[in-house]
Amino acid sequence: MLLVVLCVGGAVWWTTSTQDRVPVLALARPVPVGHVLTSADLRSIDVSTAPGVALIPAEQAASVLGRPMATSLGRGALLTPDAVGAPAIPVAGRAVVAVGVKPGQFPPELAAGCPVTAVVTASTGTGASSSSAQGHEPGTSWRATVVGVSAGGADQTTVVSLDLDATSASQVAQVPAGQLALVMQPAGGGR
Repeated sequence: MLLVVLCVGGAVWWTTSTQDRVPVLALARPVPVGHVLTSADLRSIDVSTAPGVALIPAEQAASVLGRPMATSLGRGALLTPDAVGAPAIPVAGRAVVAVGVKPGQFPPELAAGCPVTAVVTASTGTGASSSSAQGHEPGTSWRATVVGVSAGGADQTTVVSLDLDATSASQVAQVPAGQLALVMQPAGGGR
């Protein structure tokens, strides 16, 4: 009889303790202080919460993308609001450039934190010489990270903010409108 009561009590305790679990953000890999968070740095895990412990809910992942770490943390560490600093984009030696792209020039899944390659495409209106005049032949490319995506207005142009080295940002800014495509890359920088 005592064994049955203990088993039932244990089952009730286990059931109630697992019901209070919520998905929160944790680090998928070690990150040093100053590291700008990308989606590849984050993962969601379910934990039991305790009063007074400030954790960042998994559904708020977009709020930390592009922000620097205020402290160094190891793989698996739970992310707290104090561990993430104020947005510091761009960091020294980098720049943010806005590019206007139309449907078909970028994947619809594009979001902040995605690594991309910006590629000059062939001229669509004034001939191939217009891109050559700017010094960027079709096929010229630059690696960047998406900082933000703003949905287009009536002309269906979507503005994508790209973080890349300062020299490359100046070059990307010279590419005429409509002659740039964004190619999403795998996290970690593969081409």
